[in-house]
Amino acid sequence: MLFLRRALLVGALAAIGASADARDDGRFANSPLKGWFENLHSKGGGPCCADADGTALDDVDWDTQSGHYRVRLAGQWIEVPDDTVITEPNRAGHTIVWPYYINGRTLIRCFMPGSMI
Repeated sequence: MLFLRRALLVGALAAIGASADARDDGRFANSPLKGWFENLHSKGGGPCCADADGTALDDVDWDTQSGHYRVRLAGQWIEVPDDTVITEPNRAGHTIVWPYYINGRTLIRCFMPGSMI
């Protein structure tokens, strides 16, 4: 069972892609989760965008510290602002972060914790 979950996770990671700059170019048009991803919003009300805009994280690349989530992107740990955390059930199963970049800084648009299997 664990092997199957890991295999599904690897497949999902490959489908989502690792680039935060990715855009939905139609590859996910038939995904049953497409509409769900497109309707995700952070607590602050901002849209997260589609699954193609997010970055799937391995379990070793996110955790909690001092009561807040943090993620490791490009080798740096970044604290996730509380108002970017998606609290609804994670239908994708794996952890996803939606980063964006301003003046060389990595900021978080949305963060959806996974199951840490």
